[in-house]
Amino acid sequence: MRYGCDELGIYTIILSLEKAKQICIGALGEIDFAPGCYAYTGSARGPGGCKRVDRHIEILRGTRNTRRWHIDYLLAQAGLVEVFITRTSRDLECSIAEMVGERLVPIKGFGSSDCRCISHLHYGEDLVSTMAAVSLAHSRAASMTLEPSRE
Repeated sequence: MRYGCDELGIYTIILSLEKAKQICIGALGEIDFAPGCYAYTGSARGPGGCKRVDRHIEILRGTRNTRRWHIDYLLAQAGLVEVFITRTSRDLECSIAEMVGERLVPIKGFGSSDCRCISHLHYGEDLVSTMAAVSLAHSRAASMTLEPSRE
């Protein structure tokens, strides 16, 4: 499945880890990840728009080896559960990440080296609470912009 389009937006990728893993996350170093679900929020407001999500999926599937962002290191170790995209040209990445963080546990410093957020990666013990947190954040963002789509 291809998620990309030329439209701009903010996305959250929900990933799963079946067992605990210690993963080296670039400059962040070794991080211990518990089994469960992880929600990563990123921006696709640059050139190519939501095609950035396709790039992440390629890393997850092992068809791309380049590691550029923190999430790239986790993608290679996790399973894909769901992708939420709010199509917008507005800078809502940090707002959505913060809303997700109201309900899930932040992984300090992950994906937020270029902003003041605690994190853009959040942990949930189970899929139901993780999906609910992300769905609510994107729905709330939709009230500020266009409707979100679950893909």
